Amino acid sequence: MLDGFLSARWLAAALGLTLLLAAPRPSAAYFGLTGSEPLTILPLTLEPEAVAQAHYKACDRLKLERKQRRMCRRDPGVAGTLVEAVSMSALECQYQFRFERWNCTLEGRYRASLLKRGFKETAFLYAISSAGLTHALAKACSAGRMERCTCDEAPDLENREAWQWGGCGDNLKYSSKFVKEFLGRRSSKDLRARVDFHNNLVIKAGVETTCKCHGVSGSCTVRTCWRQLAPFHEVGKRLKHKYETALRVGSTTNEATGEAGAISAARARASGTRSDPLPHTPELVHLDDSPSFCLAGRFSPGTAGRRCHREKNCESICCGRGHNTQSRVVTRPCQCQVRWCCYVECRQCTQREEVYTCKG
Repeated sequence: MLDGFLSARWLAAALGLTLLLAAPRPSAAYFGLTGSEPLTILPLTLEPEAVAQAHYKACDRLKLERKQRRMCRRDPGVAGTLVEAVSMSALECQYQFRFERWNCTLEGRYRASLLKRGFKETAFLYAISSAGLTHALAKACSAGRMERCTCDEAPDLENREAWQWGGCGDNLKYSSKFVKEFLGRRSSKDLRARVDFHNNLVIKAGVETTCKCHGVSGSCTVRTCWRQLAPFHEVGKRLKHKYETALRVGSTTNEATGEAGAISAARARASGTRSDPLPHTPELVHLDDSPSFCLAGRFSPGTAGRRCHREKNCESICCGRGHNTQSRVVTRPCQCQVRWCCYVECRQCTQREEVYTCKG
């Protein structure tokens, strides 16, 4: 069963499907085509039954809950969008934490152990995954890859009388509703599930209004405008800031199962945590203090051998163990110029650089 949106089992299946979707398609030569065949025999379309069967299999590979699998099967575009969302979220997580001790390591056993606990890192994974799905679905709607949604149909722009609504806006309204239903709310008595659900919905995708002018000599007599989602990288930066200011809520955690329950008011005062389980503000919340991630263990491979930047983060990442310095010669393109027409010409420059890695 899925624990919220992101789980080790689901993510592994989704990443596997990403590789499957990325596999090369058979070429015309593979089918032995001459170019003179009637269109009806070309392998360009499938029978509706075959399409549905392939779509259902894609949803089944994702190891979803029953309700989530049903929602996936409703629209042939959902399975691919789920995979796209996971891939996009994982890459953004790794980018945001590239200079940290925990660098969003998502190898199976580390991910599985991390998702059973209530660390700040767990909170970030739930939030970035949910935001990624919202973003990917909204884009898929406007790109025409979904059957049950299309462009955003609610402009709600200022001075609408002076603007002509046009283009194809990203359908954030549909995607937000879908994601909220897809994630589902668990029992209000299960604090861990409530925390995960809260973190799933902690951030809203930023929306920008994009316009183009129309008129004689660029007079902008009429503007065509539509809503576009801000780049997902902006969402990642906002979530990283929320990670750094995350709130710890009161809980008791069973070390064996990772299940959490509410902590008493007296114990909360003694430990300096919130006895009120969840804040009413859109902040990331967590139940447990994070490990140091310095040494290899259940939650990360540690930082031994990790590359660092001497003036920036070696001291922090290497956890006081010091770092090794290695000098190497690298060759890179340099002094590039654009030539008419149409290529870029570069010289190859050789330079010596130092590489710093944490000691074990």
